[in-house]
Amino acid sequence: MSKVNVNKVKAGGDMELKEKVVAINRVVKTTKGGRTFSFSALVVVGNENGVVGTGLGKAKEVQEAITKGIEDAKKNLVKVPVMHGTIPHEQWAKDGAAKVLIKPAAHGAGVIAGGSMRSVLESAGVTDVLAKSLGSANPHNVVKATIKALSLLREPVQVAKQRTVKLSKVFNG
Repeated sequence: MSKVNVNKVKAGGDMELKEKVVAINRVVKTTKGGRTFSFSALVVVGNENGVVGTGLGKAKEVQEAITKGIEDAKKNLVKVPVMHGTIPHEQWAKDGAAKVLIKPAAHGAGVIAGGSMRSVLESAGVTDVLAKSLGSANPHNVVKATIKALSLLREPVQVAKQRTVKLSKVFNG
């Protein structure tokens, strides 16, 4: 597998990011004095135009955990190459026990993906894609694997420069 492209993006004041809560987990710690509840929230943020990020927030209250998750997600933004509403090529990625496969789809196909993958792809601005989550269904690992797959994507112009061939040759073989 090739190395992950460093397409990190800084969250600027002019960037309009929309957030989606993927999973909320209630954690109970039993002590001598009784039970202590805390919450963890997995959040995905994106501008629906090629920028997406994920974050995890933990707190005693649900709303506070979501807020912390949003702040963390804004620190972990990546740029995704989106061409005509789909991705430029097929990509496979793995994180933990979660394996993810994303494929470009024809215009009008929609986002064919399950749960946590759908949140990441829609936040990135991908409108037509075929995606399959293989292995673990743990939302944390599936989201991380999806972000990894999206960050591994390369734009055709970049591939043409790397191979020193014309752009038409990249598409036509």
